[in-house]
Amino acid sequence: MQVEDPSNKDLFQRWLYNFSTYRRNKLPPSKPESVQPVSIPEARNLIYGALTLVSQLSSLCQSLEKNKEEGPSWDRDYEKAKDIKGDLAKRIKELEKPGFIECVKLKLGRIRKKRLRGQRRRQVSEEEKEAAERVAEREAEIDSWRMRCVQQVEEKKKERELKAAADSVLGEVRRKQADTKKMLDMLKSLEKLRKLRKEAAARKGVSPPPSADETFKNHISRLRRLVHKRVALYDAEERALRVILEGEQEEERQREKDKRLKKQREKFFQKQRELDSVLFGDDEPLPSLHPHQPFRQYYLQAEHSVVSLVQIRHKWDQFLAPPDHPDASSIPRGWVLPMPPSSEIWATALTQAE
Repeated sequence: MQVEDPSNKDLFQRWLYNFSTYRRNKLPPSKPESVQPVSIPEARNLIYGALTLVSQLSSLCQSLEKNKEEGPSWDRDYEKAKDIKGDLAKRIKELEKPGFIECVKLKLGRIRKKRLRGQRRRQVSEEEKEAAERVAEREAEIDSWRMRCVQQVEEKKKERELKAAADSVLGEVRRKQADTKKMLDMLKSLEKLRKLRKEAAARKGVSPPPSADETFKNHISRLRRLVHKRVALYDAEERALRVILEGEQEEERQREKDKRLKKQREKFFQKQRELDSVLFGDDEPLPSLHPHQPFRQYYLQAEHSVVSLVQIRHKWDQFLAPPDHPDASSIPRGWVLPMPPSSEIWATALTQAE
């Protein structure tokens, strides 16, 4: 191909341009500058430092604008502003690196997710701890109730055992008393038998010596004294056991009386609550649209408003009178019950109304 030819020259230029363009397009793309990993404290210091430099530069610029006359101070401020501008440019260059903000955002997101997970774990742990505490309190209440039941059963069992032991000992004492009584009867029978034998021997002309009678009497007296001592001992044991049994019976009667009084008090308080419920309604909160809600609010307004309390107290105080007044009377301490009917006709009307 000859370049001197104008047509060939144009063709050659086009070919060279196309070739250079093709080679330039075939070159591998330049890799973006990799971002150095940065920590959150470093990024915070970099940003806060840049803000501090911006603030300092702004104040210096205002100072330079005010002091338009050139001088040593103006030159110092100007050089200082140039230095601050250079530092700020370096920091801004670091901040404007590709991927810097995304890296910081990614790390902040990870830290936020980690904190959320930690909060969630702590919340779950606290809920589990509260649930465990509730279960432990419930188990403690159940254990306490079980221990009270076991203690009551043990006390009743001990009382039965003590009563059975006292009854057994009392029965043994009574048996011994019966034996001593039999022994006394036996001694009397022996005295009668000796007397009969002595009379029978006297009829036959045989009489025992006086020493034999004396010996017999001494033996009988000694045995009788011994038996009387036993009787006194057994009587003392019987009295002690009777005192114990009477004490247990008195305690049992006292417990029964306490139970009866407790039931009566519960019945009285239940009746009082029913009466209060009839007069003032139930203590449980009513729904907002309940027909009795306005009346409940009216009667309980003094519990929620000091102004209402003062107003109601003022109305009560209007009826106070000095004690020496003939028509004065104190505020009743209980319910003011209606008087009985003054006539049979009025009683009939009340009965019909009921």
